[in-house]
Amino acid sequence: MTKKGMVRLAHHKISDGAVHGVPADLRKALVSAPAARAVWEDITPLARNEWICWVISAKKAQTRRRRIERTRTELMEGMRRPCCWAGCIHR
Repeated sequence: MTKKGMVRLAHHKISDGAVHGVPADLRKALVSAPAARAVWEDITPLARNEWICWVISAKKAQTRRRRIERTRTELMEGMRRPCCWAGCIHR
């Protein structure tokens, strides 16, 4: 951990959510897509928390991979929250 809410991956800092930290697989996807990462850093910690919780709530590995890719793609399209999801129960 570096500053509060920031995690270092090699030389890339990615902000955490309000409750959840960014899992390694999602962090890797964000680091590999500068446009998605820029939106990620622009959204609120609560919005980041929604994306993280949506990803980690997947029961199957295949679903989790699909959600990570969808997160990356939708962030690049400018979406700020996951669509059609009830939201994080941990806040």
